[in-house]
Amino acid sequence: MSNSKGDPRVLFLMNLVLSSAFASLVVWGLSYLDLLTFAWPTVAVATGIVMLLTYLVVW
Repeated sequence: MSNSKGDPRVLFLMNLVLSSAFASLVVWGLSYLDLLTFAWPTVAVATGIVMLLTYLVVW
């Protein structure tokens, strides 16, 4: 059991939820500082980038 990496679907969903929360917080903070406009497509792109970076770091 200690060698189990878990269900990949659960890991993907957890990565999606946590990455989207982090990305939305970052985009909101940058829009608060007037460095970026808050928009859902921007949050989606940032979520994809964070998910990719997370995957590359833990792989």
